[in-house]
Amino acid sequence: MPDFLLPDLGEGLDEAEIIAWRVQAGDHVTVDQVIAEVETAKAVVELPVPYAGIVTALHAEPGSAVSVGQPLITVTADDPATGFREPGVVVPGQAAAAAAEDADDGEASGGEASGSVLVGYGTTATAARRRRGRRRAAG
Repeated sequence: MPDFLLPDLGEGLDEAEIIAWRVQAGDHVTVDQVIAEVETAKAVVELPVPYAGIVTALHAEPGSAVSVGQPLITVTADDPATGFREPGVVVPGQAAAAAAEDADDGEASGGEASGSVLVGYGTTATAARRRRGRRRAAG
């Protein structure tokens, strides 16, 4: 049962206030389903959950402030055998399985799309682009 922690919402913001929950304990959630609205000093943001399963606990009340890295909700996996794979998080034991799975698929590590994008998550692995240098005038 992993906890979904408040992710870094960008621009050095270290906390957010829970405005409203979109789920309750006992609800079934899917990957990228919006679970809450939070307000930072700069904007109101809808948070998607990176897990699928049953919500077993909400760790904050509407109106309360939550710091980055603190738990928001706890989710029990639909299929505990598959475990959870949150983008950017390495879990011992799952890292080797994920690398083997990527090798079987012929993809580079991290080639999986994460769906909804928050700061620190990402989308798909793309080839890095190189900038061409400027030519200097002969002189």
